[in-house]
Amino acid sequence: MEQPEIHAAVPELHPDLEPIAFLVGRWEGAGVGGYPTIESFNFGQEVVFEHNGKPFLSYTSRTWLLDDEGNKVRPLATETGFWRAQKDRQIEVLLSHPTGIVEIYVGEVVFHKIELRTDVVARTESAKEYTAGHRLYGLVEGDLMYAFDMAAMGQQLQSHTSAHLKKVG
Repeated sequence: MEQPEIHAAVPELHPDLEPIAFLVGRWEGAGVGGYPTIESFNFGQEVVFEHNGKPFLSYTSRTWLLDDEGNKVRPLATETGFWRAQKDRQIEVLLSHPTGIVEIYVGEVVFHKIELRTDVVARTESAKEYTAGHRLYGLVEGDLMYAFDMAAMGQQLQSHTSAHLKKVG
């Protein structure tokens, strides 16, 4: 006997998420990074924003080092968490890193621009020193662009990475 196909209904986006609805989906692209304590590098990235009908977006980002020809060399950073839209276009972002760092960002959404600053940074004993972050995301002609500044390893807040991502799928 043939089994019927089961299709899971896609939940409706929670109305609180309207200001950040443009993020939903899978994004891929490339970026550049550097910092006074490391050599400059090129990286590839995949970012996924998903929802289940509740008032938050699930978030996953993974990056990998690219060689001069754009080929994957090895994995780099991974982070996962939740983006929570608040009243008056405010936003809270909770991120966790396998390197022993957890961050809570607070910020604001203005049209298709999101600016975030760390409110809390917690580190395990074995994690590298990291004390603050500032992230700027924007939708530019349908692409997701972002810049990430950090304060780490005794350095003041300064540019670390930026990327240009295109929506896929």
